[in-house]
Amino acid sequence: MFEYIKKKIEKNPSPEKFLNLFHCLNELGDSSLMEQIQNYVTAGTVNKVKLSSSQWSALIFVLLTSEQEMNVFKLKDFVGSQIKADEVLLKLLPVVKAYRSAQLNSCGVTDECCVALASVLTSNPSQLRELNVSGNKLGNSGVKMFSSGLENPHCKLEKLWLRYCEITDEGCAALASALRSNPSHLRELDLSWNKLGDSGLKHLCEGLKDPQCKLEKLSLSSCDVTDEGCVALASVMKPNPSHLRELNLSWNKLRDPGIKLLSTGLENPQCQLEKLWLSDCSVTYHGCAALASALRSNPSHLRELDLTKNQLTDSGVKLLDLYTLKFHIPYGIFS
Repeated sequence: MFEYIKKKIEKNPSPEKFLNLFHCLNELGDSSLMEQIQNYVTAGTVNKVKLSSSQWSALIFVLLTSEQEMNVFKLKDFVGSQIKADEVLLKLLPVVKAYRSAQLNSCGVTDECCVALASVLTSNPSQLRELNVSGNKLGNSGVKMFSSGLENPHCKLEKLWLRYCEITDEGCAALASALRSNPSHLRELDLSWNKLGDSGLKHLCEGLKDPQCKLEKLSLSSCDVTDEGCVALASVMKPNPSHLRELNLSWNKLRDPGIKLLSTGLENPQCQLEKLWLSDCSVTYHGCAALASALRSNPSHLRELDLTKNQLTDSGVKLLDLYTLKFHIPYGIFS
Protein backbone atom coordinates (compact mmCIF):
# COMPACT_ATOMS: atom_id res chain seq x y z
CA MET A 1 0.00 0.00 0.00
CA PHE A 2 2.83 2.39 0.94
CA GLU A 3 4.64 1.87 -2.34
CA TYR A 4 1.43 2.26 -4.33
CA ILE A 5 0.72 5.65 -2.73
CA LYS A 6 4.32 6.80 -3.26
CA LYS A 7 4.13 5.87 -6.95
CA LYS A 8 0.96 7.95 -7.21
CA ILE A 9 2.81 10.89 -5.63
CA GLU A 10 5.71 10.50 -8.11
CA LYS A 11 3.27 11.07 -10.97
CA ASN A 12 3.07 14.70 -9.74
CA PRO A 13 -0.71 15.02 -9.34
CA SER A 14 -2.43 18.30 -8.50
CA PRO A 15 -1.60 19.82 -5.10
CA GLU A 16 -5.01 18.86 -3.72
CA LYS A 17 -4.50 15.21 -4.69
CA PHE A 18 -0.95 14.79 -3.40
CA LEU A 19 -1.84 16.49 -0.10
CA ASN A 20 -4.52 13.86 0.37
CA LEU A 21 -2.03 11.13 -0.54
CA PHE A 22 0.44 12.37 2.08
CA HIS A 23 -2.32 12.43 4.66
CA CYS A 24 -2.99 8.80 3.74
CA LEU A 25 0.68 7.92 4.30
CA ASN A 26 0.58 9.59 7.70
CA GLU A 27 -2.56 7.68 8.65
CA LEU A 28 -0.86 4.44 7.63
CA GLY A 29 2.17 5.27 9.75
CA ASP A 30 4.74 5.98 7.00
CA SER A 31 6.21 9.44 7.48
CA SER A 32 9.74 8.65 6.23
CA LEU A 33 9.53 10.93 3.17
CA MET A 34 8.18 13.86 5.18
CA GLU A 35 10.79 13.40 7.91
CA GLN A 36 13.59 13.44 5.32
CA ILE A 37 12.34 16.72 3.85
CA GLN A 38 11.73 18.20 7.31
CA ASN A 39 15.38 17.49 8.15
CA TYR A 40 16.46 19.38 5.01
CA VAL A 41 14.22 22.31 5.92
CA THR A 42 15.42 22.43 9.53
CA ALA A 43 19.07 22.26 8.48
CA GLY A 44 18.57 24.85 5.73
CA THR A 45 19.96 22.52 3.07
CA VAL A 46 16.97 22.17 0.74
CA ASN A 47 18.71 24.37 -1.84
CA LYS A 48 21.76 22.09 -1.82
CA VAL A 49 19.92 18.89 -2.70
CA LYS A 50 18.49 17.77 -6.04
CA LEU A 51 14.95 16.78 -5.10
CA SER A 52 12.91 14.15 -6.89
CA SER A 53 9.31 14.76 -7.95
CA SER A 54 7.96 13.04 -4.84
CA GLN A 55 10.36 15.01 -2.61
CA TRP A 56 9.10 18.29 -4.08
CA SER A 57 5.56 17.16 -3.29
CA ALA A 58 6.68 16.27 0.22
CA LEU A 59 8.29 19.69 0.61
CA ILE A 60 5.02 21.39 -0.32
CA PHE A 61 3.16 19.18 2.16
CA VAL A 62 5.64 19.95 4.95
CA LEU A 63 5.48 23.70 4.31
CA LEU A 64 1.69 23.79 4.09
CA THR A 65 1.13 21.68 7.20
CA SER A 66 3.78 23.33 9.35
CA GLU A 67 2.62 24.41 12.79
CA GLN A 68 4.48 27.68 12.33
CA GLU A 69 2.40 30.64 11.23
CA MET A 70 2.65 31.23 7.47
CA ASN A 71 3.96 34.78 7.50
CA VAL A 72 7.01 35.02 5.23
CA PHE A 73 8.01 32.77 2.33
CA LYS A 74 11.63 33.30 1.17
CA LEU A 75 12.45 31.90 -2.26
CA LYS A 76 16.20 32.18 -1.59
CA ASP A 77 15.91 29.34 0.91
CA PHE A 78 15.04 26.94 -1.91
CA VAL A 79 17.10 28.20 -4.88
CA GLY A 80 20.55 26.72 -5.43
CA SER A 81 22.94 25.51 -8.11
CA GLN A 82 20.77 22.45 -8.71
CA ILE A 83 17.69 24.34 -9.92
CA LYS A 84 16.79 27.78 -11.29
CA ALA A 85 14.58 30.26 -9.48
CA ASP A 86 11.81 30.13 -12.09
CA GLU A 87 11.53 26.38 -11.79
CA VAL A 88 11.50 26.48 -7.98
CA LEU A 89 8.84 29.19 -7.96
CA LEU A 90 6.58 27.26 -10.33
CA LYS A 91 6.86 24.14 -8.18
CA LEU A 92 6.12 26.02 -4.95
CA LEU A 93 3.21 28.18 -6.16
CA PRO A 94 0.74 26.39 -3.82
CA VAL A 95 2.96 27.47 -0.92
CA VAL A 96 3.27 31.07 -2.11
CA LYS A 97 -0.54 31.33 -2.21
CA ALA A 98 -0.76 30.28 1.43
CA TYR A 99 1.73 32.80 2.83
CA ARG A 100 1.01 36.41 3.74
CA SER A 101 4.38 37.69 2.47
CA ALA A 102 6.48 36.36 -0.42
CA GLN A 103 10.10 37.50 -0.65
CA LEU A 104 11.28 36.65 -4.17
CA ASN A 105 13.90 39.40 -4.37
CA SER A 106 17.28 38.96 -6.08
CA CYS A 107 16.74 35.29 -6.89
CA GLY A 108 17.00 35.31 -10.68
CA VAL A 109 13.26 35.24 -11.34
CA THR A 110 12.44 36.27 -14.93
CA ASP A 111 9.39 37.42 -16.86
CA GLU A 112 8.63 33.77 -17.63
CA CYS A 113 7.18 33.40 -14.13
CA CYS A 114 5.04 36.54 -14.18
CA VAL A 115 1.98 34.77 -15.61
CA ALA A 116 2.21 32.28 -12.74
CA LEU A 117 2.58 35.13 -10.24
CA ALA A 118 -0.49 36.79 -11.71
CA SER A 119 -2.41 33.55 -11.16
CA VAL A 120 -1.38 33.61 -7.48
CA LEU A 121 -2.75 37.13 -7.11
CA THR A 122 -6.07 36.21 -8.72
CA SER A 123 -6.61 32.90 -6.92
CA ASN A 124 -9.51 32.90 -4.50
CA PRO A 125 -8.73 32.64 -1.72
CA SER A 126 -5.14 33.96 -1.73
CA GLN A 127 -3.50 34.95 1.54
CA LEU A 128 -0.78 36.97 -0.19
CA ARG A 129 -0.65 40.60 0.97
CA GLU A 130 3.04 41.50 0.47
CA LEU A 131 5.20 40.71 -2.56
CA ASN A 132 8.86 41.59 -3.09
CA VAL A 133 10.27 40.85 -6.55
CA SER A 134 13.00 43.50 -6.45
CA GLY A 135 16.34 42.80 -8.11
CA ASN A 136 14.92 40.48 -10.78
CA LYS A 137 14.98 41.10 -14.54
CA LEU A 138 11.25 41.21 -15.07
CA GLY A 139 11.33 44.06 -17.57
CA ASN A 140 8.24 45.64 -19.08
CA SER A 141 7.01 42.32 -20.47
CA GLY A 142 7.03 40.77 -17.01
CA VAL A 143 5.32 43.75 -15.39
CA LYS A 144 2.59 43.72 -18.04
CA MET A 145 1.84 40.05 -17.36
CA PHE A 146 2.04 40.61 -13.63
CA SER A 147 -0.33 43.60 -13.84
CA SER A 148 -3.07 41.37 -15.22
CA GLY A 149 -3.18 39.85 -11.75
CA LEU A 150 -3.08 43.18 -9.94
CA GLU A 151 -6.15 44.46 -11.77
CA ASN A 152 -8.25 41.41 -10.86
CA PRO A 153 -10.91 42.08 -8.17
CA HIS A 154 -9.74 38.99 -6.25
CA CYS A 155 -6.25 40.50 -5.81
CA LYS A 156 -5.84 41.78 -2.24
CA LEU A 157 -2.14 42.70 -2.44
CA GLU A 158 -1.26 45.60 -0.12
CA LYS A 159 2.52 46.00 -0.55
CA LEU A 160 4.54 45.61 -3.74
CA TRP A 161 8.30 46.09 -4.16
CA LEU A 162 9.67 46.31 -7.73
CA ARG A 163 13.10 47.89 -7.27
CA TYR A 164 15.81 47.21 -9.87
CA CYS A 165 13.41 45.35 -12.20
CA GLU A 166 14.35 47.10 -15.49
CA ILE A 167 10.97 48.82 -15.79
CA THR A 168 10.42 51.83 -18.05
CA ASP A 169 7.43 54.06 -18.88
CA GLU A 170 5.85 51.15 -20.78
CA GLY A 171 5.68 49.06 -17.62
CA CYS A 172 4.35 52.05 -15.67
CA ALA A 173 1.43 52.33 -18.08
CA ALA A 174 0.47 48.73 -17.29
CA LEU A 175 0.74 49.33 -13.54
CA ALA A 176 -1.36 52.49 -13.81
CA SER A 177 -4.06 50.60 -15.70
CA ALA A 178 -4.08 47.92 -12.98
CA LEU A 179 -4.41 50.58 -10.26
CA ARG A 180 -7.38 52.11 -12.01
CA SER A 181 -9.06 48.70 -12.38
CA ASN A 182 -8.48 47.62 -8.77
CA PRO A 183 -7.55 50.72 -6.76
CA SER A 184 -8.70 49.92 -3.27
CA HIS A 185 -6.11 47.50 -1.85
CA LEU A 186 -2.53 48.50 -2.68
CA ARG A 187 -1.03 50.61 0.14
CA GLU A 188 2.70 50.60 -0.64
CA LEU A 189 4.55 50.65 -3.98
CA ASP A 190 8.32 50.79 -4.45
CA LEU A 191 9.59 51.39 -8.01
CA SER A 192 12.99 52.79 -7.08
CA TRP A 193 16.00 52.35 -9.36
CA ASN A 194 14.03 51.83 -12.55
CA LYS A 195 14.14 53.96 -15.71
CA LEU A 196 10.63 55.34 -15.44
CA GLY A 197 11.38 58.90 -16.49
CA ASP A 198 8.81 61.68 -16.48
CA SER A 199 6.55 59.88 -18.96
CA GLY A 200 6.42 56.78 -16.76
CA LEU A 201 5.64 58.90 -13.71
CA LYS A 202 2.81 60.63 -15.56
CA HIS A 203 1.28 57.24 -16.41
CA LEU A 204 1.56 56.17 -12.80
CA CYS A 205 0.01 59.37 -11.46
CA GLU A 206 -3.04 58.85 -13.67
CA GLY A 207 -3.69 55.68 -11.70
CA LEU A 208 -2.93 57.31 -8.34
CA LYS A 209 -5.43 60.10 -8.94
CA ASP A 210 -8.33 57.66 -8.91
CA PRO A 211 -10.57 58.65 -5.95
CA GLN A 212 -10.63 55.02 -4.82
CA CYS A 213 -6.82 54.67 -4.83
CA LYS A 214 -5.63 54.04 -1.26
CA LEU A 215 -1.86 54.13 -1.89
CA GLU A 216 -0.08 55.58 1.16
CA LYS A 217 3.62 54.98 0.45
CA LEU A 218 5.36 55.60 -2.89
CA SER A 219 9.11 55.20 -3.47
CA LEU A 220 10.63 56.56 -6.68
CA SER A 221 14.31 56.93 -5.78
CA SER A 222 16.62 57.24 -8.77
CA CYS A 223 13.92 56.90 -11.42
CA ASP A 224 15.15 59.57 -13.87
CA VAL A 225 12.42 61.97 -12.77
CA THR A 226 12.95 65.69 -13.47
CA ASP A 227 10.99 68.88 -12.78
CA GLU A 228 8.64 67.93 -15.62
CA GLY A 229 7.34 64.94 -13.66
CA CYS A 230 6.68 67.07 -10.57
CA VAL A 231 3.58 68.59 -12.18
CA ALA A 232 1.94 65.15 -12.18
CA LEU A 233 3.10 64.42 -8.62
CA ALA A 234 1.68 67.70 -7.33
CA SER A 235 -1.70 66.77 -8.81
CA VAL A 236 -1.66 63.48 -6.86
CA MET A 237 -1.45 65.40 -3.56
CA LYS A 238 -4.55 67.50 -4.24
CA PRO A 239 -7.52 65.09 -4.46
CA ASN A 240 -9.96 65.03 -1.56
CA PRO A 241 -9.31 62.83 0.25
CA SER A 242 -5.59 62.35 -0.53
CA HIS A 243 -4.23 59.10 0.93
CA LEU A 244 -0.53 59.55 0.10
CA ARG A 245 1.47 59.77 3.35
CA GLU A 246 5.06 58.97 2.37
CA LEU A 247 6.90 59.97 -0.82
CA ASN A 248 10.54 59.21 -1.65
CA LEU A 249 12.01 61.15 -4.58
CA SER A 250 15.67 61.01 -3.60
CA TRP A 251 18.40 60.87 -6.27
CA ASN A 252 16.30 62.47 -8.98
CA LYS A 253 17.27 65.71 -10.74
CA LEU A 254 14.23 67.70 -9.63
CA ARG A 255 16.20 70.93 -9.10
CA ASP A 256 14.54 74.10 -7.82
CA PRO A 257 11.87 74.25 -10.58
CA GLY A 258 10.74 70.75 -9.65
CA ILE A 259 10.63 71.58 -5.93
CA LYS A 260 8.55 74.68 -6.68
CA LEU A 261 6.05 72.58 -8.65
CA LEU A 262 5.98 69.94 -5.92
CA SER A 263 5.37 72.65 -3.34
CA THR A 264 2.10 73.60 -5.04
CA GLY A 265 0.85 70.18 -3.99
CA LEU A 266 2.30 70.41 -0.48
CA GLU A 267 0.58 73.71 0.25
CA ASN A 268 -2.82 72.35 -0.72
CA PRO A 269 -5.08 71.87 2.35
CA GLN A 270 -6.01 68.37 1.09
CA CYS A 271 -2.36 67.21 1.13
CA GLN A 272 -1.83 64.71 3.97
CA LEU A 273 1.84 63.96 3.29
CA GLU A 274 3.77 63.11 6.47
CA LYS A 275 7.20 62.04 5.17
CA LEU A 276 9.09 63.44 2.19
CA TRP A 277 12.57 62.37 1.04
CA LEU A 278 14.42 64.70 -1.32
CA SER A 279 18.05 63.66 -0.82
CA ASP A 280 20.45 64.58 -3.66
CA CYS A 281 17.83 66.34 -5.80
CA SER A 282 19.93 69.41 -6.75
CA VAL A 283 17.94 71.68 -4.43
CA THR A 284 19.32 75.14 -3.54
CA TYR A 285 18.18 78.18 -1.56
CA HIS A 286 15.37 78.86 -4.05
CA GLY A 287 13.91 75.39 -3.57
CA CYS A 288 14.01 75.92 0.20
CA ALA A 289 12.05 79.14 -0.22
CA ALA A 290 9.29 77.27 -2.07
CA LEU A 291 9.20 74.50 0.54
CA ALA A 292 9.10 76.99 3.42
CA SER A 293 6.19 78.81 1.81
CA ALA A 294 4.29 75.55 1.30
CA LEU A 295 4.89 74.45 4.89
CA ARG A 296 3.65 77.74 6.25
CA SER A 297 0.49 77.38 4.14
CA ASN A 298 -0.13 73.78 5.27
CA PRO A 299 1.92 73.17 8.43
CA SER A 300 -0.09 70.49 10.19
CA HIS A 301 0.90 67.22 8.45
CA LEU A 302 4.55 66.97 7.38
CA ARG A 303 6.63 65.31 10.11
CA GLU A 304 9.81 64.24 8.34
CA LEU A 305 11.77 65.98 5.59
CA ASP A 306 15.04 64.71 4.13
CA LEU A 307 17.13 67.26 2.23
CA THR A 308 20.57 65.67 2.61
CA LYS A 309 23.17 66.02 -0.16
CA ASN A 310 21.71 69.28 -1.53
CA GLN A 311 23.23 72.75 -1.84
CA LEU A 312 20.89 74.55 0.56
CA THR A 313 23.35 76.96 2.23
CA ASP A 314 22.74 78.41 5.68
CA SER A 315 20.27 80.88 4.22
CA GLY A 316 18.16 78.09 2.78
CA VAL A 317 18.10 76.24 6.09
CA LYS A 318 17.01 79.39 7.93
CA LEU A 319 14.17 79.87 5.48
CA LEU A 320 12.66 76.58 6.61
CA ASP A 321 12.38 78.01 10.13
CA LEU A 322 13.10 74.67 11.81
CA TYR A 323 12.34 75.83 15.32
CA THR A 324 8.71 76.65 14.60
CA LEU A 325 7.69 73.99 12.06
CA LYS A 326 6.34 70.87 13.73
CA PHE A 327 8.11 68.06 11.91
CA HIS A 328 10.86 65.61 12.76
CA ILE A 329 14.33 66.31 11.33
CA PRO A 330 16.52 63.19 11.13
CA TYR A 331 20.20 63.56 12.08
CA GLY A 332 22.37 65.17 9.41
CA ILE A 333 19.40 66.07 7.26
CA PHE A 334 21.05 69.12 5.73
CA SER A 335 24.57 67.78 5.36
